[in-house]
Amino acid sequence: MTAQRRILLVNGPNLNLLGTREPEVYGTATLTDVVRVTTDAAAAAGFEVRSIQSNHEGVLIDAIHAAREDCAGIVINPGGLTHTSVALRDALTGVSLPFAEVHVSDVHAREEFRHFSYLQDVAAVRVIGEGVDGYANAVRQLTALIP
Repeated sequence: MTAQRRILLVNGPNLNLLGTREPEVYGTATLTDVVRVTTDAAAAAGFEVRSIQSNHEGVLIDAIHAAREDCAGIVINPGGLTHTSVALRDALTGVSLPFAEVHVSDVHAREEFRHFSYLQDVAAVRVIGEGVDGYANAVRQLTALIP
């Protein structure tokens, strides 16, 4: 497929533990479920998905940089990097692709430090607290912005 019809799905630190990590906060859906939900929503909009999850910031940044070559947009759940990483923000703004920021839990109903996001003012779409289904919502909103 061409770059205009591909989305990069990025999941940051600890999201590989979805389904087992604090199920009372994050639910029981797994990262495999996230990829499936995202892929299904993207396919319905005529897009394919390339997916990456890493606990290492540099790996995520490299994937974001590579996306400028063959992706039309990015859906990202940066995990804890949301609240700490200027470098991740710089990577996302540097590639000039529209992106959706997703959080499974309602970060605004949690600890104070989770209320701030380095991405909040530069994300084209933000979906917070909708569980794994929020990824599908993010894809629908993001693909609607891509010509």
